[in-house]
Amino acid sequence: MEESIRNQLPGTVKSVVSDKVLSEVIVETSIGEIASIITTRSVQKMKLMPGDKVFARGESTNVSLRRA
Repeated sequence: MEESIRNQLPGTVKSVVSDKVLSEVIVETSIGEIASIITTRSVQKMKLMPGDKVFARGESTNVSLRRA
């Protein structure tokens, strides 16, 4: 998958709330907060914690996260 800088926002994880299957990750960006729902397994795999630097990548119907 090709990524463009146009659809990526750098940010900092503000909070992570997880249950067994899904997690809500709040990311503080230069344009405000973005909420992303991702799998708890992805949160564990990326070891996401408040304060981590990430990129929020937006598409027409969703936002995904990856470590900065």
